[in-house]
Amino acid sequence: MIVPPIEARTVGLIAKPNVEASEKWVPKMVHWMRARGLTLRLDRVTAGYLGENGGLPAAEVAEGCDLLISLGGDGTLLSVTRAVMGREVLIFPVNLGRLGFLSAIPAEFVMEELERVLRGQYSESRRRLLHCGLYRGETLVASFEALNDVVVTNASLARMVEFDLRVDESHMCGYKADGVIISTPTGSTAYSLSAGGPIIYPTVECFCLTPICPHILTNRPVVVPDSSILELTLNSRSDGVWLTIDGQVGQTLEPGDRVVCRRSDRVVRLVAPPNKHFFDVLRDKLKWGGT
Repeated sequence: MIVPPIEARTVGLIAKPNVEASEKWVPKMVHWMRARGLTLRLDRVTAGYLGENGGLPAAEVAEGCDLLISLGGDGTLLSVTRAVMGREVLIFPVNLGRLGFLSAIPAEFVMEELERVLRGQYSESRRRLLHCGLYRGETLVASFEALNDVVVTNASLARMVEFDLRVDESHMCGYKADGVIISTPTGSTAYSLSAGGPIIYPTVECFCLTPICPHILTNRPVVVPDSSILELTLNSRSDGVWLTIDGQVGQTLEPGDRVVCRRSDRVVRLVAPPNKHFFDVLRDKLKWGGT
């Protein structure tokens, strides 16, 4: 999707902490943007790379921004996604690491691509989030928004998790497994893929349910439309069962807890990597499809 130029001039920057590459690129990027008269909002980690005092809490950086730069890798991008929650700020994901499947803009091209974005010469990728509610009885204990996935797993050594799964109030199955992953199409190339789930094109409107090491080998990944409401009820009586969102935040579960997942009203807006199709990124980053 080609979009008009960005008119306003406020840019946020959140960089991955404790990384040598951030020490190199943050000063270069900040100097470049300030020389062009851009107003910058930096988080505390990023300000520290400049030797400057202050900086904002990460959750406040996106306020009033027209563009938010995520400098790091996919983990940094997931953190930035949480920081912009509720604000449809365009995110410019820059990769400092080796994989960077979502953060597919290489750091060495960052100034060139920023110039293009400011002129409106870029494509935008909109990724739908997954909403997750944790219920204890009839009480909503917590709610989350996930870009990649919602995972229920047991932190205890060699203990399976037992749970029932319903789709739109219809019983789907009972699982005995190390856990289960409920992923978005965006998350299909993350943990779900490692657990044997399918690669899903990002614009397909669906969820994927992938069991982790199921006790019954016929329990295979299932793809359902994202109009579905998924309800997972924990039957395990052991301690240490965790609900994890995007591998970054989470909460312990108790027997009888219900995890309810549905299509979120929110989307994440990403600057797409230049001149690259989804399948180009698959081949480049995941070595998919051979030569």
